[in-house]
Amino acid sequence: MKNLHGLILTNAYTQDLETRQVRRMSEELHSRGVATDIMRNSIALAEINGGNVIAKGDLDFCLFLDKDKYMSQMLEKSGVRLFNSARAIELCDDKMQTHITLANNGIPMPQTLGGLLCYFDDSKTDKNELDYVQNKLGFPLIVKLAYGSMGKSVFKADNRKQLDELAERVKMQPHLFQKYIDKSHGKDMRVIVIGGRTVGAILRMSNGDFRSNIGLGGTAKKVDVPKEISDLAEKAANILGLDYCGIDFLLGDTPLLCEVNSNAFFDAFENVTGINVAAIYAEHIIDKMTRT
Repeated sequence: MKNLHGLILTNAYTQDLETRQVRRMSEELHSRGVATDIMRNSIALAEINGGNVIAKGDLDFCLFLDKDKYMSQMLEKSGVRLFNSARAIELCDDKMQTHITLANNGIPMPQTLGGLLCYFDDSKTDKNELDYVQNKLGFPLIVKLAYGSMGKSVFKADNRKQLDELAERVKMQPHLFQKYIDKSHGKDMRVIVIGGRTVGAILRMSNGDFRSNIGLGGTAKKVDVPKEISDLAEKAANILGLDYCGIDFLLGDTPLLCEVNSNAFFDAFENVTGINVAAIYAEHIIDKMTRT
């Protein structure tokens, strides 16, 4: 096997550089003879000079645990193989773009309306537009920023007053409105897909919040993945071009794909399921690097 040199890159402002997830990936790669550095994202990593992209160091691949679309694209242009690719990360980072990309492919998703972007802080949200949102989706409904993670940018409007307030709050940021799935209140299924194959799933649950995120106090348990959901997850990962992802399904009358996370945390998933996600991902990276 070729001697590979990889980099695990985290966000520039990460306080704890070696999180458990980073350590797990580093351990599994090192145990397979892959030299892997760990660092925060840095302006010094790549630049455009003389009309060309020049990257620092001699890297074969980068496990890109950030969402910086500029750095990811520059590293790729310099010849570094990214896991996930710059395009895949960008498509998942923008939740509305995720839905648009997956649409017309037989993947059920909640009814979704794209929010109008406002460029003037002193402008008021359009009453007629919010009338349309209310009439199409009913209450309660979800107001969600297109960019955000761990459920922190997802809000529920139970009535028109709350919708007006939330719409005013998010008008200057890309956002969307979504049908609320009452039967999935406080629970969803997180499916991990690596290399186009479903690895396993957990059921995430919350006792006091409509969101099921573990970072917001939710709990998780291992569950079997129904074939219908496994097939949908693998199809979505393929369309988005993902090497690795966590896909969240709402559990209504039929499963509905809610979000796709290109850098999904797997600490709780490993602890609950006993599945060695880091090892499977490391094997996938090595396989891809040695076959190309």
